[in-house]
Amino acid sequence: MVHFFQLVQITSGALLVLLILLHSPKGDGLASIGGSSQLFSSQKGVEAGLNKLTMWIAIIFGVVSLLLGFNIIR
Repeated sequence: MVHFFQLVQITSGALLVLLILLHSPKGDGLASIGGSSQLFSSQKGVEAGLNKLTMWIAIIFGVVSLLLGFNIIR
């Protein structure tokens, strides 16, 4: 069981790094890929979706880190 949660932690950590790097410092986010914001129908919708996904992956990473750190899972 511990190995499963370690795998979840590694995967969510790598995914979290990738998602954070996808955020644009200017607020363009995924819409800036390809050089034009017309690639997506709604720039704000894409950025909001990216924010939600990043938040959920961060929550999963945090919970798994706490579970493994305090030896709750044996």
